[in-house]
Amino acid sequence: MKRALTDLALFGGPEAFLRPLLVGMPTVGDRARFLARLEWALDNDWLTNGGPLTTELEGRIADLAGVRYCVATCNATAALQLVLKAAGVTGQVIMPSLTFAATPHAASWVGLEPVFCDVDPVTGCLDPARVAELITPATGAILGVHLWGRAAPVTELEKLAAEHGVKLFFDAAHAFGCTSGDRPIGSFGNAEVFSLHATKTVMAFEGGAVTTDDGELAERLVALRNFGIDRDKSVTAVGMNAKMSECSAAMGLTSLDAFDKTRVRNRENHALYRSELHGVPGIEVLPFDERERNNHQYLILLTDRAVTGLHRDRLRTVLQAEKVFPQLYFSPPCHLMPAYRTDPPLRLEHTERLSERVLALPTGPSVSFEDIRRVCSIIRLAAERGEQIEAMWAQAVPA
Repeated sequence: MKRALTDLALFGGPEAFLRPLLVGMPTVGDRARFLARLEWALDNDWLTNGGPLTTELEGRIADLAGVRYCVATCNATAALQLVLKAAGVTGQVIMPSLTFAATPHAASWVGLEPVFCDVDPVTGCLDPARVAELITPATGAILGVHLWGRAAPVTELEKLAAEHGVKLFFDAAHAFGCTSGDRPIGSFGNAEVFSLHATKTVMAFEGGAVTTDDGELAERLVALRNFGIDRDKSVTAVGMNAKMSECSAAMGLTSLDAFDKTRVRNRENHALYRSELHGVPGIEVLPFDERERNNHQYLILLTDRAVTGLHRDRLRTVLQAEKVFPQLYFSPPCHLMPAYRTDPPLRLEHTERLSERVLALPTGPSVSFEDIRRVCSIIRLAAERGEQIEAMWAQAVPA
């Protein structure tokens, strides 16, 4: 454990870890079961184009989300694009800036204009009052994000969308298996989009899934993901190739088999992080609503430089030197990225303040309890001696 500043690798001490400790390590599950599914696909010569494994995965995800339809895709970005296109959205799409760049990219790539909205300072999700202020005749849709598995304000956003006659979708990339009230995420708005990327709790190497109760929308999605070919084999729309392969579906099913155990382990890790860092001034492990089901996929640390004397980015540097690699979720926010930055820059007070405080820490089944204790010992030392670390860093690194 780290007890003195000279113990820190940043200042010459030994690294705390022999192997890198990463955010978003893949949850493979039973490798033999995956290989058996893959062998089955190879034996049956059906490797893509809506095969039996993909169909099975769609059915299981639809059941988990509490909806009638699920359409699997090659990735979640393509799924967002398909949803916006299939729903006939035009004009502007209101969305948070505190999200991964894929959210506005999806809208931009289908000819829509992202309109960035500020968030609730506590939840990090869209603030319905700010959304209401941004709705104009040009608004075609609202796109909420369930950030870090915490549900966006679904009831308020559904009410706003209905009042103004606009579509409502949710980027649910972080929220597989989570709930809002007594309903599972995946069952809100016109449609929701899950990510099955390798870093997610349930993964398919790469993959995405759209869940909806709208049968017509689902049928259009199935056609558009396959070059616009409808059930009669006619090309009736300008589609794209966004199909999920059977290899990805085999991985998705196997990872889904392990989901309950993964969620339990994530929850245990979250509890240990909170226990180890409880009472450390200027450091908070983001809590989750115990009334809701959460996948605990993200371990979010909130830092307060005014208390610790240590910049969030410096804490990240301290951890990286120990072979612990946190992630910035999300910094900078989308409206300050070069691709979307305006002149003068748009100011989103709560978004910017929150984005400057967040570090996502390693968790998941591959992270041991001893790993967590070591990480927390580094964070405790850094938080308690923050001003000294900043001073030593300033001396070591020329301005």
